[in-house]
Amino acid sequence: MIASHTNSSHIRALLKDALTDKINDRETFMKGIDYSYYYEQEE
Repeated sequence: MIASHTNSSHIRALLKDALTDKINDRETFMKGIDYSYYYEQEE
C-alpha cells in the first residue's frame, strides 16, 4: 500500500481477480451477506 501512492497498477492487478461483473446477481449478493455475518461472529 505504501507503493500505491506512486504506482497502483500492481495492486489493481491483484484485486482484479477478486472482483466480479455480476453485480445484479442475487446469489452473489446473498453470498456476500453470508460471508459478512461469518466474519462478525465471535469465536
